[in-house]
Amino acid sequence: MEDGVVDKPRRADAQRNKEALLDAAAAIFVTSGVEAPVRDIAARAGVGTATIYRHFPTRADLIIAVYRHQVEACAEAGPALLASGATPYTALGRWIDLFVDFLVTKHGLAAVLQPGNPGFDTLHAYFIDRLVPVCARLLDAATESGEIRPGLQAYELMRGIGNLCIGANGDPHYDARRLVGLLVAGLRA
Repeated sequence: MEDGVVDKPRRADAQRNKEALLDAAAAIFVTSGVEAPVRDIAARAGVGTATIYRHFPTRADLIIAVYRHQVEACAEAGPALLASGATPYTALGRWIDLFVDFLVTKHGLAAVLQPGNPGFDTLHAYFIDRLVPVCARLLDAATESGEIRPGLQAYELMRGIGNLCIGANGDPHYDARRLVGLLVAGLRA
């Protein structure tokens, strides 16, 4: 409560619509980029375009929300994959696949926010704060199980994966997933 105003809990259907919008926007951004038509996102989410604008008045608001949503999904996936994976190395590999999906969407953010912009700096810090510890936990578990070599740093691995993902630069013959797969295979002890 702030200044005597009680925050109303979000209706369950409104929250579901927002989640569906974020998931749909992320999927559309991967295939069509962040400039994809809003009607495509609405159709995929099964809502009207007015619903998008009610939740996200500007495209930048939507892109930033997708970014934060994907960071959270990636952060939450790490422990779940570690708990359910056949091995820590398998969990790490599956998490890296999710991370690559996130990075593909994230690159569109650069068109909206530039380094030095306070919004960009805040999102980058959020990204680092949420995802580096998750990656570190997965690396530590895979190291402790003897599946990968010791001494790997989460930030370095994530940076290397990121660099491989941006290397395509519109080249249809560049396969970032294949290169990331080779990098992950190279982690083996």
